[in-house]
Amino acid sequence: MATKTKSKKAETVVLKDYESVIIFTPVLSEEQLKDAVSKYRKMITDDGGELVHEENWGLTKLAYPIQKKSTGFYHLFEYRSKPDFISKFELAFRRDERIMRYLSVSLDKHAVIYNQRKRNGEFNQGKKDQKQEGAK
Repeated sequence: MATKTKSKKAETVVLKDYESVIIFTPVLSEEQLKDAVSKYRKMITDDGGELVHEENWGLTKLAYPIQKKSTGFYHLFEYRSKPDFISKFELAFRRDERIMRYLSVSLDKHAVIYNQRKRNGEFNQGKKDQKQEGAK
């Protein structure tokens, strides 16, 4: 009888960059919204991912009604995770009744650099300068 031996190779985990925008239903209270956001934040970190940036865009008017609602709470997550995590993450979105819509995209290196520069305030400097000159 032949026996199989498994060689233990060091597995390198490749993390990819992703961005997810979630629209939560407007009927949620502040506490319910915080609980929902913390659930997904914890989901990212528990699976070995890294939360790069997070933004709460607040209650915003929708371009068209979704589930007979004209507003929604927008929330952005920018994170690094294993490629197989995104399917689990989106499955959780689909099962959650508090979420009206979501969009997850994989970021290339240029998008990651752009997001970093945007967070550092390198863009829209000209508009701010023009406003300050107009106020003088």
